[in-house]
Amino acid sequence: MVFVYIILAIVIILIFLYNGLVRSRNQVDEAWSDISVQLKRRYDLIPNLVETVKGYAAHESGVFEKVTAARTAAMGAGSLDDKLAKENALSGTLKSLFAVAEAYPDLKANQNFLQLQNDLTDTEDKIQAARRFYNGNVRDYNTKIQQFPGSLFAGIFGFTKKDFFGIDESGPEAQPVAVKF
Repeated sequence: MVFVYIILAIVIILIFLYNGLVRSRNQVDEAWSDISVQLKRRYDLIPNLVETVKGYAAHESGVFEKVTAARTAAMGAGSLDDKLAKENALSGTLKSLFAVAEAYPDLKANQNFLQLQNDLTDTEDKIQAARRFYNGNVRDYNTKIQQFPGSLFAGIFGFTKKDFFGIDESGPEAQPVAVKF
């Protein structure tokens, strides 16, 4: 009879462990979807911003091409690692676009440009908040699958480590750009 209770206790523990891991994985997926929503908003703002700047700085076509190419690459990224790298590259090219805008006083006074800049700044802030939320959930999830007793069963149940959404410290997105409007 004791043997039955021990087996029952182990089964109940496994059920709670499995459900906790599923809950954590779903929270990571939800946090990533929050990032995706903000990235989509950024993708939608970029063409309007580029067109507004183009009207004032037509001879800066190299910057526009880089921003457009980075946006396209980020939108088409497949794996999470690829997505993270492409998003970081896009952030870097956006900084160069704002640096170009710095040289055009009429552009800096344009209401449409100012509104787009404010919208993009707001979106970037939301992306950063979503990134922190995602990374917190990834930290909690990874901790659960690496700590005992989760580490014993996570692999068996198909739970694998998730990557953080960080920035490439050597890339342009890690370097500050002084833009004054």
